[in-house]
Amino acid sequence: MSNQIGVHALVWVGGWSPDEARLAIESSREAGYDLIELAALDPDSFDADMTARLLQENGIGAGVSLGLSDATDVSSDDPECVARGRELLASALALTRDVGGSYLGGVIFSKLGRYAAPVTARGRANSVESIAWLADKALDAGVTLGLEFCNRYETNVLNTTEQTLAFIADVDRPNVVAHLDVYHMNIEEVSFSGAVHAAAAAGKLGYVHLGESHRGALGTGSIPFEEFFRALHEVGYQGVLTFESFSSRVVHPTLSSTLAIWRDTWDDGMVLAKDAREFIRTGFGA
Repeated sequence: MSNQIGVHALVWVGGWSPDEARLAIESSREAGYDLIELAALDPDSFDADMTARLLQENGIGAGVSLGLSDATDVSSDDPECVARGRELLASALALTRDVGGSYLGGVIFSKLGRYAAPVTARGRANSVESIAWLADKALDAGVTLGLEFCNRYETNVLNTTEQTLAFIADVDRPNVVAHLDVYHMNIEEVSFSGAVHAAAAAGKLGYVHLGESHRGALGTGSIPFEEFFRALHEVGYQGVLTFESFSSRVVHPTLSSTLAIWRDTWDDGMVLAKDAREFIRTGFGA
């Protein structure tokens, strides 16, 4: 298979100290992955030079993802909140560039978390304008932006492929793509195959997260991976496939709470990661 296979950093570590960074990157290499996805909710806390050096030493690529908070929500009606969100996104873009990455994604269009009401027209417009602004900066840095549409409990802006493609059309920038995550699709989509074909037909199928319905080991839940992999082959998807899994065994200071990771879905990250790599190789590669 020619697709790069990635692994989310939270399979290994909850923070990004020098020791954690080395452990995560070396473990990703040992488990057979091509790329590690950095969880950069606080991009200014990352040592980009150290990270870039470790990545180069281990022959591993990197992508960056994050979700915004209440205070940095670019889909807010409050212009000061939007300005703070843009500042954070600019820092995440700089981190992506400085570690040698070419992909910045996640919930970069809204807060990552539950809302009490639908997004307002002004809020959606603020989000569209912010992503267009970021995309222009990203284009100069050679970075693609991926919009990870999530389930209704983690954003009120983009929950489906259809919504995401309409949003991307409004942004109207060539380096903005749809980031499909099967965990969220399992909640919100009526057809995995239909979602893949729709994103591909629009020319916006850009990144994929592979996570199980219970956030644990691939192939042990209810995600229809056979249908999803078949659809990716049908449209000739050549992009990254990143394994994403969370357990209370590895705790991030804020993300574990935001994603409601309250139990041990696995104990040994290396066993989990190697099994996932084999699952992807046999399921998609075949």
